[in-house]
Order: sequence, then structure tokens, then C-alpha cells
Amino acid sequence: MRRLAAPLSPRPPALSSALLSPAAHLSGTHRRRLTLPSGAPPSGELPAACDVLIIGGGVVGNSVAYHLAHARGTGDGIVVVERDPTYKSASAVLSAGGIRQQFGVKENVQMSVYGAQFVKAAPTLLRVDGCDDEVDLQFQERGYLFLASSEAGRQTLLRNHETQRAAGVDWMRLLSPTELSSRFPWLTTDDVVLGSLGTANEGWFDPWALLRGLRRKAASLGVKFLHGRPVGAARDGPKVAAVDVELHGGAAVRLAPRAVVNAAGAHARHALDCLSGGGVAALPVSGRKRCIFHFRAAPPPTPHHATPLPSAPLVIDASGVYFRPEGRGSDTYLCGVSPDAADDEEVSDPSLLTVGEAEHSKLFDALIWPALYERVEAFGALKVQSSWAGLYEYNTLDQNALIGWHPQLTNLMLANGFSGHGLQHSPAAGRAVAELIDHGRFVTLDLEVFSFDRIARGELIYEPGIV
Repeated sequence: MRRLAAPLSPRPPALSSALLSPAAHLSGTHRRRLTLPSGAPPSGELPAACDVLIIGGGVVGNSVAYHLAHARGTGDGIVVVERDPTYKSASAVLSAGGIRQQFGVKENVQMSVYGAQFVKAAPTLLRVDGCDDEVDLQFQERGYLFLASSEAGRQTLLRNHETQRAAGVDWMRLLSPTELSSRFPWLTTDDVVLGSLGTANEGWFDPWALLRGLRRKAASLGVKFLHGRPVGAARDGPKVAAVDVELHGGAAVRLAPRAVVNAAGAHARHALDCLSGGGVAALPVSGRKRCIFHFRAAPPPTPHHATPLPSAPLVIDASGVYFRPEGRGSDTYLCGVSPDAADDEEVSDPSLLTVGEAEHSKLFDALIWPALYERVEAFGALKVQSSWAGLYEYNTLDQNALIGWHPQLTNLMLANGFSGHGLQHSPAAGRAVAELIDHGRFVTLDLEVFSFDRIARGELIYEPGIV
């Protein structure tokens, strides 16, 4: 394994206007992400009645709305409130768009199995009659490749593999260093002891297309969307009796739903405060900043220094650094890493989502670039093209979802704390919430393990496959 005795050369350029205006360097998913309309749409037609009020119109909230309306055959009485319908700071839209079944908790595996099924079937499921604009999620089914470089890491991959097989996932392959080198000749495997590759149903897709498709389909079924935010609520004992919503432009409306869904993402804790007025168990959910860097690799000097092909998988290095190709037939890539715990501060203000010199130095220069070069020698010379940041809705206790009724607010449904898995788990989360609201139980997939009650019981769930 190469050890870096001195900074690599050439060093990526310091932050420039290119990092503040990255659209010119990107294609597909992330170019659209950076060219969303800046003007907010109107607040929407006020509903005649409100049976289910969904706070948060991101990918999870829209999935709840879609699954409710689809199961009922109508969206009448379903209302979604979204604070920013331009989605410029939406967590899902700012993500790398990944989906995988390589988890170590059975229910996380199962949720992503349904997520992959939904992504593949989205052109049919989300088709709107009379609309020529087809839903194209641009699913790149190239797999995830997890690498282990220690005995502890090897044992984790083996345990995860058994969990995945027990959940019916038989498309993962465990690869030795020799097999990895044969399959991916650009990969340095000197210190690798085991790899785990998804051969189907894993990869990445266009998160904006999924969000937009869910919202459009839900609206076509009669779901109402309001541009606004909750500012208060009235309680009737253990129930939320009414919710006050401040609409875009300053007007206010009071809605009296039978059930309320908190799908407010990184703002879920604030939403609960508005709905409860205090005095109830708090949500252990807060925003965490996650940066993505888009870089271009220099042409390899020799065939020995080959770069990953555009068909390469998303690689999760043993260091925690990930990278994947961006676009088709290009030499550009996306990469990132979760910051050290000491630097992982709470962030809730979207204006703080710029990537400054501190992130560039602490993350890219200190963590990402050395790991990239040690794993792919051709990444020794590269140039950062752009960067951006989004929010994880981070469960501070065990980094797993909270799905189910709040124990003290009996008509408040939680769909929070996905900790970076909200995009890929949104189809299953939406279906589960819809089942709980309309059937009082999980019908297709038992997700009781993610109930809020686990916190009071001290039964936290730790996912070994966190990236």
C-alpha cells in the first residue's frame, strides 16, 4: 500500500467560483439539481377537508402521499405542506443518489429491496395519464463495492452477507483480493482482505426525478400541496387536534386532520416542537452537513495506471471514503466521506450548506484524496471541478429510522431519522406509514423494530453498514 510522504502533485485547485457555480461541470442528475427554478410556485389550492396532513414534501413525504393515495384510489383529504417547493436545499436532491441492499440490519435490507423494485418500476407506477413527460430515473445498476482491509472489517462484511442472504438477497458476491484485481484492474488491493459486490439492484439514480415523479403522481390522484410551514398546533389531550400553517406570502390556515405525519427531514425536531407545544418526548434527530466533491481524473500515464471505467461500481473504501463515476463515458467522479465525530456539528440553516476552505482542507485534502490515491493510483493527479453540501437527517442515538406513532401524541406519525438512507428507503417508508394510518398495522413489511418505543426500552439498533 502506498504511504504518502508528501502532498500529491498536482494539488487540486483552491476554492474558486467554479465551486460556487458547479452546474457547468456536471451532467444528468446533478446538473438538473443546480438548475431548478428559483421562483416558488403558488401556495396551492386550499383543501376543503384534511384527513391526513403531511409535514414535509421531500421524497419521504411525497412517498407517503403517493402510497396513501394509490392504496385509497384517491388523494382526497391528503395534504402536504412543504416549506421550499423549489427543493434547492432538499436532502435527497443534494445526495449522491445511491441505493444498495448491503446493510447489516435485516429491515434495512428489506426496505432497499422494495426501493430497488420501485425505482425500476417507476416509469409505470408514476405515469400520469395524459402526460407525455415520462418518468426516467436513469437508474445506473452498477452495484456497490465494499472493501475491508482488516480482520474486523472482514468479519463485518461476512456477517452482513449472511443477513442479506437471510433477507432473500442472493445477488451479493464476496470477492478475494485476487478476484478483485482480476475484475477491477485499476483497483489497488495490497491491503484488502475481502470485497463485497452487489451484482444487481444496486447503484444510483436521479433523486430529483423520483421526488418530482412522486409529487406529480400524488397530485394527479388528488393530493393537495401547500407552500408553507407549521407554526403552531392545538392539542386535544393526546391528539393533535389542529395545525396552524403559515402559507407563502404570510396568510395562515388552520387544518384539522385525523392524522399528522412528520416527514420534515432534518427539520423534524422543530416540526415536532411546533406540533406538540413541548412537554413530549423529543426527537433525537438533527441536521448534519455532508459534502460531495466532483473531480476529474487526469489521463493515466500508462495502462498500469488505469482509471475506473464509467461502468465501475460505487466503491466504499475501508477508510469510509466513497467514489463513483458521474455521467457516461467520462473521466469524472463524485466522492465524499463522513467527517470525524468531533467535526460533525449540527447544521439546520440551508445557508450554511456552502463548501468552504475548511471542508476542502479537512475532508478532501486530509481524508478523501489520500484514500483515493491509495486505492486507485490513477487518482494521484486529479482536479476538483465542483462541490456542494446537503443535510443528513441524523438520528443521534443509533442512526436508524424512526417509523411509527409518537408514544405521547397518538395521531402523530413519525417518518424521520433516516441518517443518509432516506432516498433509497423512501418507497418502503411511505408504504409502511400508509399502512399504519389506514390499517393500523404493517401489512407488507414489519418495521416495528424502528418504532419510537425502542428508545424508551433502550433497544437501540446499530447498523454496521453506515457510510
